[in-house]
Amino acid sequence: MRALRVTVVCLTLISTASFSQDNVLRFAPSSHALDSFPFRNVSLPIETRLNDLISRLTIEDAINQTVARYGKFTPGIERLGIKPIEYITECLRGVRRENATGFPQALGLAASFSRDLMQRVATAVSVEVRAFYNHDIQRETYGAHGITCFSPVINILRHPLWGRNQETYGEDPYLSGELASQYVSGLQGDDPRYLRVSAGCKHFDAHGGPDTIPVRKFGFDAKIEERDLQMTFLPAFKKCIAAKPYNVMCSFNSINGVPSCANKRLLTDVLRAQWGYEGFVVSDDAAVEYIFTEHHYNSSFETAAVEAIKSGCNMELVGKFDPSYWQLTKALNEHLITKDELMENVRPVFLTRFLLGEFDPPALNPFNQITKDVVLSAEHQRLALEAAVKSFVLLKNDRNFLPLLKNSLKTVAVVGPMSNYTDGLIGDYSTDTDPSLILTPLHGIKKLAPNVQFASGCSNSTCTDYRATDVAAAVDGAQVVFVALGTGFIVEAENNDRSDIVLPGAQLQLLKDAVYHANGRPVVLLLFNGGPLDVTFAQLTSGIVSIVECFFPAMMTGEAIYRMLINNEGISSPAGRLPLTWPAYLNQVPNITDYTMKGRTYRYYTEDPLYPFGYGLSYTQFKYSDLKVTPLEVTKGQEIRVKVKVTNIGLYDADEVRIIVVQAYVSWPKTEIPVPRWQLVAFDRIHIASGKSETVELTIEASLLEVWQNPETGFDILEGEMTLYIGGQQPNQRVNVGSNVISRNLSLQH
Repeated sequence: MRALRVTVVCLTLISTASFSQDNVLRFAPSSHALDSFPFRNVSLPIETRLNDLISRLTIEDAINQTVARYGKFTPGIERLGIKPIEYITECLRGVRRENATGFPQALGLAASFSRDLMQRVATAVSVEVRAFYNHDIQRETYGAHGITCFSPVINILRHPLWGRNQETYGEDPYLSGELASQYVSGLQGDDPRYLRVSAGCKHFDAHGGPDTIPVRKFGFDAKIEERDLQMTFLPAFKKCIAAKPYNVMCSFNSINGVPSCANKRLLTDVLRAQWGYEGFVVSDDAAVEYIFTEHHYNSSFETAAVEAIKSGCNMELVGKFDPSYWQLTKALNEHLITKDELMENVRPVFLTRFLLGEFDPPALNPFNQITKDVVLSAEHQRLALEAAVKSFVLLKNDRNFLPLLKNSLKTVAVVGPMSNYTDGLIGDYSTDTDPSLILTPLHGIKKLAPNVQFASGCSNSTCTDYRATDVAAAVDGAQVVFVALGTGFIVEAENNDRSDIVLPGAQLQLLKDAVYHANGRPVVLLLFNGGPLDVTFAQLTSGIVSIVECFFPAMMTGEAIYRMLINNEGISSPAGRLPLTWPAYLNQVPNITDYTMKGRTYRYYTEDPLYPFGYGLSYTQFKYSDLKVTPLEVTKGQEIRVKVKVTNIGLYDADEVRIIVVQAYVSWPKTEIPVPRWQLVAFDRIHIASGKSETVELTIEASLLEVWQNPETGFDILEGEMTLYIGGQQPNQRVNVGSNVISRNLSLQH
């Protein structure tokens, strides 16, 4: 818990309120002093202040302060000078529904394999979140903007059709946990006393589709083996909690018959008792209501609310329904819950508000000085550009077609529905960035040649109105043809699962027509999507020389693409790596409603995918050598230290820098216990000039060498020979990035 040691108090009681037309509450200060309340005394320990505040709450206060409603702020407590508050704030990669800096969608950020980038993006996002909030507070307006971020999303990408895949950090528990911890620390800041914003980890737990197809998520029961829960679904959340966020969102689904928001084992026994979590748990939208109406786990809204609170769900988030928590007064009168339980339930909510500085003199909190001029600042737009470039994954590059020589082309063609489709480049849970600030692929590619021939071919990414003649005319005579295809949120998003992985509508026909009319001239395919698409035609067709997975790069898409295509200033080569397994066909993956991990993700995959997890080409090749591992005989609880020499062996100018993501995997000794075939255990993103070498040092945490054995033993090592692999991709892959993978055998022993 963060310490509070400052002794200045200077606040006035807020007594009168008025409502503006936009349902935002405006408070006028009164003459009543608040410094007599011990909870306002910053010289007291936070626990003492918290106890004092809780003691002053009525039952009605305690219930009202644990309800967050879409479109309506949580009311204040006038007699205590506690102002209304907005809890519902989304900070996935920008300030949602605001004209703010739009960073690439989460899955694209994950493709960077960069802890540093993750933290810097989160910092920029939270600064803008604070700026909007401060602007309101300075105008004595409350309830419009919050500083409780329901982000990041760290559910495992376990099936390609889930609409929310784009919001995740991919399929690997270790990668997701590492990036989540960086995002949390970036959002909350490093002040010893205050949080810049409150970060959260969601959706806890085992929430990864379906949303709508073939069944709705609201009453879905995920049947999960204990080993899969321990090895796949819990680790990223454990790592995220270790970064000390102050909100966790429980998910819609049930786990083995118990709704997540009524799951005492997860919300209390694991989250608080085992992991030491101190913040509050908030339900997903109406998830408490669904305990009754969809899961039929209780007999009424009243008993569902009691079940949720007793299980550890502190706050109810609700939109279209009346809150179930409003039934708690009745439950109290019927002796279904006690006053002490209600007061204890609200404690972590107010703890978070203390840490955000709400009850301290404003001058004490440095984050109160952030002003709105940071929103869409030049610095943040440069970071958005950097993030977009770092998110791109080069999937194919025949004959090293890319990068292009600057100013080498006279006529190019740009075709496809994503070429100039502003909304399609953003993804779900986005900012409402001014469209004039969003740079499309067409905008960037126009900088490649004086003559650019353009045709979208379709009105939007559904591509149900394909105009083949437009595409043929645009491609005619072009030296290089760029085809921009993909999905956008109208094809995949929350509450919008896909039914297959084929390119939407007539997009595949558009691509084939572009290749045909190019008549042997090179075609470059740019993809904008979350979940993988069937692009086997593009991979196997010689006329398509390059494929770049761009995900949803947001506002700087066009400029980032331009810089990547020419490797601008020698530092813009694509170095993203896939944070997911990209199947060749949908039948390679089990049904979305089947929650076994068997056959899912690279850790348990049984077939050759089109592109494996961790895959991504570079504009050069790298050689790995001189692997040193300490120790070679590993006992339980020991970490492993690794040194490896990485050399850039590409034939480029000496001042050209190339980026590589070094990946370390382990495979376990032979055992009857089901274990992953191998597991990512370390990674680093580094820059190496052409012809130069760098020694990379990695540390493998001791816990990553253990596997779940059984409920009695829990996690433990498996005695025997373990293999450690170091390289630029997974070991033993059919699709190769051109750089070698080296290995070393280790001995595991108790």
